Amino acid sequence: MKRLQAMVKQLFKTNGIAYGALELDQVEDGPALQDALKERTGQSTVPNVFVNGEHVGGCDDTLQAHSSGKLASLLNGGGGDAQYDYDVVVVGGGSGGLACSKEAAVQGARVAVCDFVKPSPQGTTWGLGGTCVNVGCIPKKLMHQAALLGEAAEDAQKFGWSINTPTHDWEKLVTAVQSHIGSLNWGYRVQLREKRVTYLNAYAQFVDEHTLKTVDKKGKEKTITSRYIVLATGGRPRLPNIPGAREYGISSDDIFSLPHSPGKTLIVGASYIALECAGFLRGLGLDVTVMVRSILLRGFDQQMANLVGEHLEKRGVKFIRQCVPTELQLIEEGPPRRVKVLAKTTDGEVVEGEYNTVLFAIGRDACTDNIGLDKVGVQLSPKDGKVVCTPDEKSTVSNIYAIGDVVSGKPELTPVAIQAGRLLARRLVNDASILTDYANVATTVFTPMEYGCIGLSEEDAIAQFGDDDIEVYHQYFTALEHTVAQRDENGCYAKLVCCISQEYKVVGFHIVAPNAGEITQGYAVAMKLGARKWDFDATIGIHPTVSENFTTMNVTKKSGAESKSSGC
Repeated sequence: MKRLQAMVKQLFKTNGIAYGALELDQVEDGPALQDALKERTGQSTVPNVFVNGEHVGGCDDTLQAHSSGKLASLLNGGGGDAQYDYDVVVVGGGSGGLACSKEAAVQGARVAVCDFVKPSPQGTTWGLGGTCVNVGCIPKKLMHQAALLGEAAEDAQKFGWSINTPTHDWEKLVTAVQSHIGSLNWGYRVQLREKRVTYLNAYAQFVDEHTLKTVDKKGKEKTITSRYIVLATGGRPRLPNIPGAREYGISSDDIFSLPHSPGKTLIVGASYIALECAGFLRGLGLDVTVMVRSILLRGFDQQMANLVGEHLEKRGVKFIRQCVPTELQLIEEGPPRRVKVLAKTTDGEVVEGEYNTVLFAIGRDACTDNIGLDKVGVQLSPKDGKVVCTPDEKSTVSNIYAIGDVVSGKPELTPVAIQAGRLLARRLVNDASILTDYANVATTVFTPMEYGCIGLSEEDAIAQFGDDDIEVYHQYFTALEHTVAQRDENGCYAKLVCCISQEYKVVGFHIVAPNAGEITQGYAVAMKLGARKWDFDATIGIHPTVSENFTTMNVTKKSGAESKSSGC
């Protein structure tokens, strides 16, 4: 016991923490005090440590509190000020907002999170968890998997399985997906409660830089104050300003809970959301057309983007290129509806078509309007309407921060928001110093043939370093699982974009192949560590896998040599 007490005292002395110690074996009423402490804390051993009136525990508990940062938080009153209701209030209950709020609470802060979902124009709303969980990554990946299973059922016959022609039940899929999402919504509520985070299902607006007015769905108003406020409001799908778009069109906010099959579908846009939806809807057996204004997957490597488009076309997705819709007209109510779409090409040609569902995926707008940012002086970028932040996510107002999709110039990806939220919470509450590293963030487009990438596109690499300083190693190949199925011969493609002057450092990693997401995640660590081409060459691959192609790549684009593979 004496040794444990000495360890705690030494911890306080080393960190310059003033403390008082009551030695129970040296005072007359020691046994009575020991009984009182046990009754209050449930702890019968010593040392029994309290910080600012809050019970910490014994030696191990105190050391753990020190290593986690909780001790520092308790010493400064939870990282906050008694004049405020909370130390940290997060506006937005998506992936980033939840990560930030939970981490801040773990660090010892008093935390609240405000989350309120405005219905889409079609009336769709959802529970706690934000875009990713409810109308983004999670339902998208599940529907992607549903489509891949249909494709696998077709291939299975080539592998000797006797399978009747499969049919798909949209309503059953939606019910299963929504059931899973519901379990996640409930799980987040439980996590907040367990971490003592106050959850306010209410719309928040700034009154001043430390004050928010919240209004719940019943119209009840409440004012709260906080030392720090973190914006994690994310974005919502953009709809075009054309007649009928809001009345008869839908977006990714609606498709995953649509109660009936979409039927014949027109998808307007060429974003990853547009192409992913096109892929899984076509994989479920629907008639799908994509209307593209200019290029596919703007901001991504264009060679890879075009390969993704080619694979979609091979699977039956139709494309109307260089064309934009001008009006939607209702022919007949459904479900599903019948909608006439009027459109015009860049050459002025009028295009008409009839569809059951028109899904717009033309971009997303940050949720920065009507929350009072103008009142408190938070600067928004004129380019995208997002919050202008310093590298530590601080806005132009010293106590207001932003994370995730609402931050100007940063990747709109769930793991980015989560990482930024956690690290920000540690800095706000316990003076940590680690910043989010936004470079070389891996991502994947979950089309039927997935596209994974890390770092620069080939175009951006050439623009940054010059064509003479870039060497591209590449390889076409056939995934082994596609050989017997006689699918996509040499349809997979991988390339490494290397900077010659930096010892052939790999500055761009790209692959179109089955399971590209899993493959790309594995190489993300190597890219973070600054891998060179010879690091890939020195790695012995796992055979037979798709990923091993990165360890055997020896053909460069500049050589002009054949890059299509034959054999295993």
